[in-house]
Amino acid sequence: VTLALLATSTGLQIFGQISAGKAAEEAAKLDAFNIDTQKSLSKTEALQRHNDRIAQYKFNTKANIAAFYAAGRDVGSDKSVAAFLNRQKEIASQDAARSDLMGYFEQMKLAQQAATTRIEGRSRRQAANISALTSLVKGASQINDSRQGPKQSPNGVNN
Repeated sequence: VTLALLATSTGLQIFGQISAGKAAEEAAKLDAFNIDTQKSLSKTEALQRHNDRIAQYKFNTKANIAAFYAAGRDVGSDKSVAAFLNRQKEIASQDAARSDLMGYFEQMKLAQQAATTRIEGRSRRQAANISALTSLVKGASQINDSRQGPKQSPNGVNN
């Protein structure tokens, strides 16, 4: 009976540790999937910010040209108007590039988070498998000790 209990206990312990390792890895995979989804959303948002900035620039340019015409300025030949419009284009391009770069950094951060989460999940599973192996060895040793009966020390006392 003692051997059966030891074997059952050891088996349950091993099963529990392996199951916990698998569950930890699966949870990490799900977390990584969610992070990857955030990364895709971040990419879409960055593209939308870029498009919004360019659309705003185009709208503002049309409004400025209309205002210059209404003020009687010759948009085609007035150098100060051309300089103003060129500066607005430069600012819009810099804004869009900055937004693109920030979006790229966010995507790289999320990609790194997802990779780290996957690695952590695999590590938890490996740790659980090692723990299960340790339980197997310990259980086998206890079963072996139980089969041999009490040990006697050199002075003749049972341990």
